[in-house]
Amino acid sequence: MKKLPIGIDSFREIIEDNHCYVDKTGLIHQLINYGKYYFLSRPRRFGKSLLIDTIAEVFLGNKKLFAGLYLEKNWNWNQKYPVIRIDFAQGILRSQQQLDASIMDMLHVNAEPNEISLNKTETHLAFSELIRKLHQQTGQRVVVLIDEYDKPILDNITDPKTGLVLRDGLRNFYSVLKAQGAHLKFAMLTGVSKFSKVSLFSGLNNLKDISLDMRYGTVCGYTQQELESTFHEYLKELNLEKIKKWYNGYNFLAEPVYNPFDVLLYLDEKQFRPYWFETGTPNFLLNLLREKNFPAGTIDGMTLSHNFLGSFDIDNIHPQPLLFQTGYLTIKNTKDLPGGTYYTLGFPNHEVRSAFNDALLMELARSNSENKTKLELFDALKSNDLDGMKRLFHAFFASIPHDWYRKNDLAGYEGYYCSIVYCYFTALGLDVRAEETTNHGQLDMAVLFNENAYIFEFKVNELTDPSRALAQIKEKKYHEKYTGTDIYLIGVEFSKQDRNITRFEWEKIK
Repeated sequence: MKKLPIGIDSFREIIEDNHCYVDKTGLIHQLINYGKYYFLSRPRRFGKSLLIDTIAEVFLGNKKLFAGLYLEKNWNWNQKYPVIRIDFAQGILRSQQQLDASIMDMLHVNAEPNEISLNKTETHLAFSELIRKLHQQTGQRVVVLIDEYDKPILDNITDPKTGLVLRDGLRNFYSVLKAQGAHLKFAMLTGVSKFSKVSLFSGLNNLKDISLDMRYGTVCGYTQQELESTFHEYLKELNLEKIKKWYNGYNFLAEPVYNPFDVLLYLDEKQFRPYWFETGTPNFLLNLLREKNFPAGTIDGMTLSHNFLGSFDIDNIHPQPLLFQTGYLTIKNTKDLPGGTYYTLGFPNHEVRSAFNDALLMELARSNSENKTKLELFDALKSNDLDGMKRLFHAFFASIPHDWYRKNDLAGYEGYYCSIVYCYFTALGLDVRAEETTNHGQLDMAVLFNENAYIFEFKVNELTDPSRALAQIKEKKYHEKYTGTDIYLIGVEFSKQDRNITRFEWEKIK
């Protein structure tokens, strides 16, 4: 029985130490045959580093590693190429000096095995020198593979001034790839984010971006067939549908794929947990969503244009493209319009949907009682104890420190209260629909559970505003969409002054 390659990015180690390997060499063959310069964006822990390492072994001509794989009989193993590997995964760089030192160290590491001396001291000049000398020495054009190309910038995303300095330094370094094109056989850059071509790749406009190329949509991650064939020994007596619900669903305009990190840890531990999410809570993104008063219910189902989805810059950050690029949202639907392509985004699976909203809830509320409240909320739903639900939420909002409101203009923001309630239900793994359109208007939130439909309307009322939330549900007939189930209409009204629920009315209809 082959071992699970947990945390292993080395293709050689996976093969030589008898680990499971999902054969991606057919797609690698296609990449090499049909292009020269590539860029790939994928979320963290999605197999980018293993892909880069596998490509390196192909060009180095290590045939024995590919026994039984597609490339074994579909590659000229007599032809070998020099390979330059640049990987920014190690360490956090906080200045231009640290970036330059790191790059120079990596260039020397690549030069030493070939006994090449680098005379230039500026990073882009030394890079050019290394490429030319490798070509001259070996007689073969050079392969350049750059992993985590964006990490120095992302590590400084909360310090835009430093991030911009490092971005400009990397842009100067990457521009070498175009200038030295005559000496290159193949080049590929991978990372989490996609920066705009103007900001980072202005000197490298010949990169082929395959991040949303359907031909390469499964180059990272596991398809359903790959999961079942490669890991069949581990899947015996396991619930495949539940595994799929928890960890599948990432869509890059091809067949949906699983996050490899989740799959490997689940197959090892046999427990459903948010393995991937726990390795890096998106604190910056959560803070950004709160600062921009971004309603939680609009995250799942937002629509973005192709241009807006595909890039961002450190001095012009929006949460929407980052949510997609970092893997918290994925493509659910595509629509081609005369003005361009638009994508509807949503949470990829149960893990991300539940864990992300759980984390967002903690960011919005800064309360220590949320876990206890979630358990009690679930019990109240099971018994249809809506008066108990009212007491729970009233106690929860009362537990939020007043300092939190003073630091944020949230008390009068209807979307804030709605977001907290939405996150509670979503973090429980329930079917929650926010801002859903009906033929009479747009309801705030619906929760479907145990063949019941709970229709919510939220309002923040002042003394001069006597509008009633429950009355609006009836007037707009939001509940008609759910006819055929037991329906509970729930109107929740908040006071800006009291920062809590002032009226919680409900009514059951059939």
